[in-house]
This record gives sequence, C-alpha cells and structure tokens, in this order.
Amino acid sequence: MHTLVAICLLAATTNGPVVHIINLEEPPVTQPALVKIPKGPNSLTLYNVKGERVAECQKKDDAFSNCKVEPGFTFDDVMNAWVHAFEDMQGK
Repeated sequence: MHTLVAICLLAATTNGPVVHIINLEEPPVTQPALVKIPKGPNSLTLYNVKGERVAECQKKDDAFSNCKVEPGFTFDDVMNAWVHAFEDMQGK
C-alpha cells in the first residue's frame, strides 16, 4: 500500500508545475453564447429512395411550398419523397 501511495505522489510531482501564470493586464474576452442566430435553409430538395432528385421546394415564412418537380417525376413521386424525408428525420 505504501508503494502505491509513493508511486502516485511521485507521478504527481514529476508532471511539471501545477501553477499557471495569469496575465492580469488583459481582461478575458467573453462573448455571448449566441453571437449570430443561425438561419435555416431557404429551400428544400426532396430525394426518392434511390437518391434521385425529385423536387425542390422554396421556403415561405416557416413552411416549404412552391415545389418544382424535376422532369420525369409525378405528383406521387413528390409525395413519396416527402414521406422518405420524414422517415429520414425520424431516424428510420
């Protein structure tokens, strides 16, 4: 037991000085937690299960609308892409 205490004390003293020098001439710089509130995306791109781009929707207020469907896709494809996006958000 005495050997363990001696090893711990020796290890604690050989790591260098514990005292840190503080420069009191310059005050520490503090910043608010949120300097700039992050903005959300201005658009949302919808992809299907295959990873193909189906539509891009613009953001208006707090909702996405005015979805522009990519050529070759139908309204059903857009709805399925919305479901796919929702499932991704849920972690499914």
